[in-house]
Amino acid sequence: MTTGAPPPLAPKRSRARTFLPLGVAAWLVLEIWLLTVVANAVGGLTVLLLLVGGAVLGAAVVKRAGRRAFRNLTSTFQQAQAAAQGGVAPSPADRAGADDRNGFLMLGGLLLMIPGFLSDAAGLLLLIPQVRSFLGRYAEKAVERRMSAAPPGSLQDAFQQARIHRPDGKVVQGEVIREDAPQGPRRPEEPRPPLMP
Repeated sequence: MTTGAPPPLAPKRSRARTFLPLGVAAWLVLEIWLLTVVANAVGGLTVLLLLVGGAVLGAAVVKRAGRRAFRNLTSTFQQAQAAAQGGVAPSPADRAGADDRNGFLMLGGLLLMIPGFLSDAAGLLLLIPQVRSFLGRYAEKAVERRMSAAPPGSLQDAFQQARIHRPDGKVVQGEVIREDAPQGPRRPEEPRPPLMP
């Protein structure tokens, strides 16, 4: 039966969803090819030792980054308790130190743990503090650009509202009251009769 309405259009596929599987496949093929080339040049045992060494180094980096993240979380809670008891709350600029690039350090450790020379090279690059700070600034600008370009009513509004706070750093608690909502007391729902088998 035809209703005369045009069929719904399929949602447009983003470029990331199109090219990400192709990029992952190309990366895997390149990693395997590079492993075989290096194994033919220096020997399979050397390649195995390099891969094991990368995994051990990556595990150590992830462990260090995890400890740093836990230490930063603990100090943040202690500073918040001190501020709640009448102390001076630290400004967001004081809190944004080494902990804001901790995610890239953990990503570097994870890349070192993945077997392959390209991922090891990318992981070693992420261990350099200047590279991490550059990538952090770039990612922050990219997120802000996307949020400013997002249409109203999207997830951007939720993020913007979550960022609203008073100058002393405290979150403003509130409730949204719609003017077009019916005024007056709400009636409780009537109970439903039980279902009979």
